[in-house]
Amino acid sequence: MSQTTAQVLPTLHAPAPHPVRLVEGVPALAPAPPPAARRILVVDSDVDDPLIPQLRRHGHDIVAVTRGSAALEAYGEADLILLALDLPDLDGLEVCRTIRSLSRVPVIILTARHSELDCVLGLQAGADDYVTKPCGLRELMARMEAVLRRTQWQPTIVEEIRHGSLHLDAGSRRVTVDGTEVALTRKEFDLLSLLAAHPGTVIPRKQLLRQVWGDSWSRRTVDTHVSSLRGKLGDSAWVVTVRGVGFKLGHP
Repeated sequence: MSQTTAQVLPTLHAPAPHPVRLVEGVPALAPAPPPAARRILVVDSDVDDPLIPQLRRHGHDIVAVTRGSAALEAYGEADLILLALDLPDLDGLEVCRTIRSLSRVPVIILTARHSELDCVLGLQAGADDYVTKPCGLRELMARMEAVLRRTQWQPTIVEEIRHGSLHLDAGSRRVTVDGTEVALTRKEFDLLSLLAAHPGTVIPRKQLLRQVWGDSWSRRTVDTHVSSLRGKLGDSAWVVTVRGVGFKLGHP
């Protein structure tokens, strides 16, 4: 028996000529491929969180901000958001609600708050997952990939919107006010549709520019179209300016 073992051992420990080889009929497992690089928005007042450099080392493009107001400016370019609850200017739950009302970008709350109530409130605010610190990098990355698989973003298509006397039909791209048709340009219609799809919500200027005009980043662009839209709708109160933030749909 010992002689047989001595003859077999060198064969078992010899270098494999190929990355995958059979050992007793079972294929060896190749290393798992790294997850695809993502643009991750980290919203946390703790700029020294070790998870940030660890995620960068795994190839992710990390944008880190410390304030909720900065998150509301930057979320539109992110593939996923890691959001803390304790921020110096805004409540993290309110930041989550605002982002969710405007976008389907995945949000994972990453916080030191461990209570069941905090978790429930976070999920009710629109978060896709709730992770408590301390959290290992492998677990966090696994949760990120799971959330991304579940929440592949697709734009919501609203076929018909009614807001008081205002009626929008997305299929025919027709707009009427008090039953009278209003002739709008393509961009005017897209702008009005975006505002009308989120009544009562202030949509930041950058969000309007990004979703309606794509790469056209001119402050004058949105102001000109808002002015034209107000004139065609017959009342400036249809589009309300929220100074320093953006615009929302009004109700004359």
